[in-house]
Amino acid sequence: MSLLKKLAGDTAIYGVSSILSRVLNFFVMTAYLTSAFKREEYGVYAEMYAYVAILIIFFTYRMETAFFRFGSRDGNLDRAFSTGSVMLLTTTIILTSMLVLVAPVLGPILDSSNYQKYIVWFAFIVAFDALTALPFARLRLTNRPVKFAVLKTVNILVNIISLFFFLEILPRLIDGGWDTGNEFYDKTDRIKYVFIANFIASAVTMLLLLPEYFKIKFNFDQALLKKMLIYAAPLIIVSIAAAVNQHLNILLVKNWATTDEELAKVLVGEYGACFKIAMLMSLAIQAFNYAAEPFFFNQSEQKNAKETYADVGQAFALAGSFIFLGILLYLDIFKHLIRNPDYWVALRIVPILLLANFFLGLYYNFSIWYKLRDRTTMGAYISVAGSAITLGLNFLLIPKIGYMGAAYTAMICYAFMAAASYLTGQRYYPVPYPVGKMFTYIALAVGIYLISDFLKDSMGLSVPVSLLVNTILLLAYALMIVFIERDQLRKLLRSKK
Repeated sequence: MSLLKKLAGDTAIYGVSSILSRVLNFFVMTAYLTSAFKREEYGVYAEMYAYVAILIIFFTYRMETAFFRFGSRDGNLDRAFSTGSVMLLTTTIILTSMLVLVAPVLGPILDSSNYQKYIVWFAFIVAFDALTALPFARLRLTNRPVKFAVLKTVNILVNIISLFFFLEILPRLIDGGWDTGNEFYDKTDRIKYVFIANFIASAVTMLLLLPEYFKIKFNFDQALLKKMLIYAAPLIIVSIAAAVNQHLNILLVKNWATTDEELAKVLVGEYGACFKIAMLMSLAIQAFNYAAEPFFFNQSEQKNAKETYADVGQAFALAGSFIFLGILLYLDIFKHLIRNPDYWVALRIVPILLLANFFLGLYYNFSIWYKLRDRTTMGAYISVAGSAITLGLNFLLIPKIGYMGAAYTAMICYAFMAAASYLTGQRYYPVPYPVGKMFTYIALAVGIYLISDFLKDSMGLSVPVSLLVNTILLLAYALMIVFIERDQLRKLLRSKK
């Protein structure tokens, strides 16, 4: 129980920065940007960050996970950190230079001449993020979640302050007669200042993490590097497949939903904005992963490790089910985080994507076995199969039902990956997950949501009445969970006495 409390505590601390990140992203990157930019402009924003999610994999090539694996061994922390850092610095310089050089060619291929500038900015953003990957991983492995959360929060605040300076303060200064600002401010391409603000935030974070590099004596171990790269190689495939499954949908909607280029950008903007609401589920997933990955590695040699992993999986399923239901029952409130009602037409993707993210969270729980057992190639096979499902179903569904096809594809893909990871894990590293209870949680949550949706549509409930009914339904769900877990609750109460 004490181990679970520690994991919960670390998850809560990591969650502070994660939650703050998402909240500020909603109020700034989603709420503000959806009101400040047209849907086609916001579509460019969503598209560029989809590319970034794929680029960062090639820049980091899962070195942080290899660091967890080899740095968690006794006396190996500094050696693994320094070896990985030297390698990352070398490859980052090479990849950044390549991106900058090909930007004039790649930009027009993607869309227009403006994309050339965007590529250059993002080359440096990804470079800084890659160079901070290992210092952040070191903070997690050495149990310093508070510093991790503070630095993540600083990154967010710098990003927001820079964003408001470029989009609000600077234009007003120029309108007020500051002629110097006119010389470098481009009113015809305001979206690029969103990217420049990100660049500034990433650079500041890199500077703040430099002391982590200076604390150690660098020792490049070629033999250790070879082991780390062999371990990480299949995980690169896993990450690419995950990026395909999670972010390629946005790019495929743009290219497969319609042949009208302007309408395609509008659809991407709608999908990208409402996708953000569904990503609230990833708050739990991200906070959990930050705490759980080093926790799992550190607990792997303990006698009761498998029972601990099972308890963690059950706890995640319960929390994820409450998040799923809570967002959907109060979607009439959450939708106002997107200030422009033009985007609300895509809200119907939210339930599907929330369920998709729930399955993704289960996949992260079930997939820990192949990292612990050094069978990362199995993870690669599962991820590649998931990518094949993503590409195949998107190809079939997006031309017919638009971004709804992308949402359904994500749900099916993650459900498959969670099931495949569980089944293979039970063969090679059996963990006694209480899968019956875990799926009962989400099945009941889906049922409660369907009842709420039926009552609202069939009875024509107003928003206030609907919210009141939904609150009663949420309380009913909580009572069902208490009934299901009554034996565990009795044990917990007895232990406290």
